[in-house]
Amino acid sequence: MTPPMVLAENVHKWFGRIEVLRGIDLEVANGEVLCIVGPSGGGKSTFLRCINHLERVDAGRLSVAGRLVGYREKGDRLHEMHDKDVAAQRRDIGMVFQRFNLFPHMTALQNVMEGPITVKRESKATARARAEKLLARVGLADRSAMYPNQLSGGQQQRVAIARALAMEPKLMLFDEPTSALDPELVGEVLDVMKQLAEDGMTMIVVTHEIGFAREVGDQLVFMVDGVIAEAGTPREVIANPKNPRMQDFLRKVL
Repeated sequence: MTPPMVLAENVHKWFGRIEVLRGIDLEVANGEVLCIVGPSGGGKSTFLRCINHLERVDAGRLSVAGRLVGYREKGDRLHEMHDKDVAAQRRDIGMVFQRFNLFPHMTALQNVMEGPITVKRESKATARARAEKLLARVGLADRSAMYPNQLSGGQQQRVAIARALAMEPKLMLFDEPTSALDPELVGEVLDVMKQLAEDGMTMIVVTHEIGFAREVGDQLVFMVDGVIAEAGTPREVIANPKNPRMQDFLRKVL
């Protein structure tokens, strides 16, 4: 059987004495879209960062495409990988942050080309051809020569998505990708994400965009105080939340 794209088994994470993740269990199949919602400080972003080992897991197991992330198993013990091996794993996992994190001294095209050239040692011609296609895919073919400060927030975030896709990832992680945008720019980013979902990209999205979760998500989990308090299909959970904290959360965001 094909392993799930993401498998979290009793995942725990501490920051000092504070337990931020308290036994997360979930599974995301290849091609699925998982949306994670919940109040600030509930562990959503920390869990996302654990998936590509930007944060280390302190207990439990976390796998992507059947392989442990950041660790090797020897006998019954897990040993953390060397940085270069973790970096190699990250090539298969694209991540888009709240802030766009584009290189300000590079054009949109150069930003998208940089990863394949530097990390994958692709030729400039190959990287350029893919970057041009990806910028067209996110509706920015006519902005390729512009620098980040010449682009709107929505355009910068679409460049960031194209940059992540340039590494040809198996999995895309989105950490509240529209939260830093003006309201009128949110739709253009969500439209790109919807198209990715339609194209079959496996995605985990931390978001407050409940309409997006309802329309695009295959699974919805409500995370609060480091645990998954409610989970199910988005339409089911949104229409009939059983957890009182979820009910309160929806009253505030809908």
